[in-house]
Formats: sequence, C-alpha cells, structure tokens
Amino acid sequence: MEHETITNPLYIDVALRRMIKKHLPHLQIRKDDSSGFEAAGTIPTQQGKQKVDGFYFASTVPKPNDCRLYFFPIYTDPSLFENLDPVLRKCLKGKSCFHIKKMDDSLKSSIEAMIDKGISLYKEKGLLTS
Repeated sequence: MEHETITNPLYIDVALRRMIKKHLPHLQIRKDDSSGFEAAGTIPTQQGKQKVDGFYFASTVPKPNDCRLYFFPIYTDPSLFENLDPVLRKCLKGKSCFHIKKMDDSLKSSIEAMIDKGISLYKEKGLLTS
C-alpha cells in the first residue's frame, strides 16, 4: 500500500475534521463550513466567567499555505501533552495552534492519538458524555 502525503490545505482540513468527527456524539459541532470547523463538549458548563452549552474542544481553519488546528486540551493541560511526536510538536505555534502544511500517515496517527487523549481528558473532567 502506498503512503500518501497530503499537501493541499483543504484536504488536510477534511482529514482533520474526520478525525474529530470520529468522536461524535461525545462532541457537538458548532461550525462546519468552508471557513472552518469547530467542535465542543456536550455538557453545559462554565468556560471562564461564561456559561456555555459545551466546553470548546478544537477547531480547524484552512489557510492558503496550511491548515490550522486549534486544540484546546493542550492549552488547558499542557503537561499531559509534553511527549508529543517531535514532528507534530514542530507544527505547534504558540500554546494551542498547529500549522499543518503536509500530512503523512505518521503525522495523521500522531494527531489522532493527541485527539484521543484530549477526548479522554475531557471525559475525566466531566466535560463530555461518556
């Protein structure tokens, strides 16, 4: 089987959305259009000083040269994500934004593992239905 490297930001966006949507119905989709995608928890809670219908989890925004993955669990609990794959870590710009310029099977697996860990974390915190 041939290993594929995706370089088109729109295709990377589709792949990232699929990875997150695998976790429905634990997540709710707040936005899913050409400008981006956003997923949040399903349990009403406080987010800062505001009551929200679900705690923000992740979003994607396709850009001309890459696709941005905003992943909130790495912001709220950075110590749990210290052992990220070095290739994925290199994509992290700031505290929670990944700039994905190309995605191969290895990076895809690393992102899926990170998302799975974020789902587990949110379930432990009572932010998602089990």
